[in-house]
Amino acid sequence: MAEGSKIFTSYRALGLVSTHVPLVVRYIQRRKENLIVTVVGNTFHTYGAGKLRLLSVGNPHDTLINSMTGDAYHVYTSSNNIIYAWRRGTELKHKYVGHEASVHLMLPFGPHLIAVDRLNNLRVWDIKVESLYMEMEFQAKSFEISAIMHPATYLNKILVGSKQGKLQLWNIKTCKLVYTFSGWNSSVCVLEQAPAQDVIAVGLANGRIILHNLKFDETVVDFKQDWGRVTGISFRTDGFPVMVTGSEIGHIALWDLKERRLVTQVRDAHAGLVSGISCLPSEPLMVTSSPDNTLKMWIFDLPDGGARLLKRREGHSAPPLLARFHGSLGNSILTAGEDSTMRVFSTVTDIMNKSLGQASYNRKASKRQRKVIDTKKMSAIMHFTSEVAQERAWDNVVAIHRGNAFVTTWSIGSQKMGKYKLIHERFKDKELHGTVATCLELTVCGNFVVIGYNSGHLDKYNIQSGVHRGTFGSPVAHEGGVRGVVTDGLNHCVVSGGQDGELRWWRMKDYCIIKKLIMDEGISKMSLNRDSGLLGIALEDWSIHIVDVDTKNLVRKLYGHHNQVTDIAFSPDSKWLISSSLDKAIRTWDIPSGTCVDWFLVPIPATSLTMSPVGDFLATTHTDHLGIYLWSNQACYHHISLRPLPENFMATVIALPSTGADETQLVLKEGEEIPEPKLEETIDDDEYKSPQQISEEFVTLALLPTSRWLNLLSLDVIKKRNKPVEPPKVPKSAPFFLPTVPGLEFKFASAEQEKSDEKSKVKSVLSFEVLTPFGKKLKAGDLEDALKMLLEMGSSGVEVEIRGLDPDIGGSEAVLVKFLEMIKFALDKNCYFEAVQGYLGLFLKIHAEFIMKNSVVYEMCEKLAVAQEKSWHDIRDTMNQSLCLVSYIKNAALINY
Repeated sequence: MAEGSKIFTSYRALGLVSTHVPLVVRYIQRRKENLIVTVVGNTFHTYGAGKLRLLSVGNPHDTLINSMTGDAYHVYTSSNNIIYAWRRGTELKHKYVGHEASVHLMLPFGPHLIAVDRLNNLRVWDIKVESLYMEMEFQAKSFEISAIMHPATYLNKILVGSKQGKLQLWNIKTCKLVYTFSGWNSSVCVLEQAPAQDVIAVGLANGRIILHNLKFDETVVDFKQDWGRVTGISFRTDGFPVMVTGSEIGHIALWDLKERRLVTQVRDAHAGLVSGISCLPSEPLMVTSSPDNTLKMWIFDLPDGGARLLKRREGHSAPPLLARFHGSLGNSILTAGEDSTMRVFSTVTDIMNKSLGQASYNRKASKRQRKVIDTKKMSAIMHFTSEVAQERAWDNVVAIHRGNAFVTTWSIGSQKMGKYKLIHERFKDKELHGTVATCLELTVCGNFVVIGYNSGHLDKYNIQSGVHRGTFGSPVAHEGGVRGVVTDGLNHCVVSGGQDGELRWWRMKDYCIIKKLIMDEGISKMSLNRDSGLLGIALEDWSIHIVDVDTKNLVRKLYGHHNQVTDIAFSPDSKWLISSSLDKAIRTWDIPSGTCVDWFLVPIPATSLTMSPVGDFLATTHTDHLGIYLWSNQACYHHISLRPLPENFMATVIALPSTGADETQLVLKEGEEIPEPKLEETIDDDEYKSPQQISEEFVTLALLPTSRWLNLLSLDVIKKRNKPVEPPKVPKSAPFFLPTVPGLEFKFASAEQEKSDEKSKVKSVLSFEVLTPFGKKLKAGDLEDALKMLLEMGSSGVEVEIRGLDPDIGGSEAVLVKFLEMIKFALDKNCYFEAVQGYLGLFLKIHAEFIMKNSVVYEMCEKLAVAQEKSWHDIRDTMNQSLCLVSYIKNAALINY
């Protein structure tokens, strides 16, 4: 039994945006931005509302996500009967297990989470403890829960809607039914809180929207939309009394609550039902999602109060049928499929995704009718071909549509559908009326396209002018339909394969046949590697043949598929041939040995596959799946030993790749709020904050401006330089030097005042306390706090504090010793290194005379000198070693053997 694939591993999925699960809007206080969360299969995406950029992708669930909700702290998802609580999209914080059926409704309720499963059981979970708080069981026959909400200002109350049309108000704390609302004889689909207190909006299955007052059980306003059931309700909160409702056919209605009428409508806002709709708080913006795989942002700036499409993220709304890498860099994948849309997906970032538009018979007519959805849409694109040459000059993509004889041209450079629909005049005859184009190929120069038909005809057109240039064969190239056509890298010959099993070479210049090669069975698909000249041919007997188009000989036969081959592709070096089939297998064949060296299964059969021009990715599309799935080629990163698979080899199933965040946007992490009260004991910050000191073995700097530590020894010079040229003028003294009273006003002092002042001076000196808060912290032994206080001061403040430690002006010997202990503490910890050196230098400069006289302070200085020398030697040795190594690497002539 094999374990997956030896060559390919899951990388990521492209083109997936939303599903039927409603979106969730969360405002993140730290980011000052709204985040939009959408469900994509078994994971969820988080977008920033500013530019709709993908910020994070949730971890894959075991099964598809049934429902989703969120609050300021978590995103809650339910997969089958298990509920998960996520932080930052990828961090699983809580898991709630206990439901006996899949959960389809959830509501965050303070420290609790309310969940309803398909068995009509309502459970209340304690978010933090992950325990069951209470449980209520409803009878599905009389009250099947279909919607749930919490009315604002209703303490411990929830409102529950049912498919029978009734509503019930419950007290969760006491587990008692408070009141039952009779309803409006239609299933309740949506419940939403209105801006007015006691008023809620009820969306019904018959299209009615009821604004109901819960306090008085009275209907305030009754609206009706003619588009079926209501799928979503939201209210504008930017000062306009407008309610927005969604429908199941993709229309959006805007209702004026003040005038109680329909303001305007956005028809065909989505190709499917509007599954999620939400107006951003206090902004004229609205976001909507739909199963059509789109996320759209609308802005209310039209004169009539309507909404205009502002931004969107989208993928294919129907499964893509074909994917091909475009260009030589391998960064772009061209896709088309059932939705008749041509798209370009980037393997690097979703920002570079493009849409070439939808195939239309007359797009201008639809625009004149102001229709968002084109009523003249063409059928699905079954096959296409593209070339990089002449991309900026004229159309460089040609596509085949299901059931049509004409082919359409497209331009990647202009990002639109071209003006030509190529079809021969002969197909206007009744006998050829049902002819369908089956295959086509652009020449390497980008000037011509060769088209094959099920009638056996093979035509060449000039893609620039759309003019028919010639026909291969007279009158047809093959007896049956043409199944494949390729052109060589020099435009010398055209190779066509037919349903009749013949492979024919044609001269490009004169349309004459050169050679025939008969296959064992009819040909179904063809793929050419122009660099090597190898042509891969899939036959109707499920085998694959390889032909050299230069020597025109069959070189390999490959057998192993157990069902129809859906697509084949060569590796860039033509060493491998990768093939897919309806038996869900993807096989890798080694062409030199003609053996299968890798084989794995996928859950869903692949409809097409393509290999990157640089060989780093394999891209696949699958039946009934909207995404394009990338598989990483491990052979690009390390050596892989490949041997032919044994006959008893059993392939294993590999899950399809899940979506991933853009490589260029992985740094954009989802911000969170302030610490969560009563829900989490500790809330991690979204942005990683480095500790003040990573390790005591590392020297940590204070990172202060140089003026706050480097200039401390030069403060006297700086003060002298900043001294004014002319000293301030002093008022003239009175004769005989009469004493004055200190104060703001100039007054002479009497004899009694002078005597009293002398007495007070003696008292103040004896009782004067000079220790500042910094000195008090030193005296108390709070060395670290004292150092931090010093770091916050300016250079002048530091000088004042250090001078104030002198015993002659109110300091003490003990405080001086404590200051030196503080410096030694910092040196031992290797923290604030440069600032501490400046403080120590200033201290020695100011108190040098006292230190020489005092033995206690002198002894402490000797201890500090030892710590200082050790600290400096460690730093010097480490720096010298690093500088020596860097100098050697920069200057030495290193030879890589």
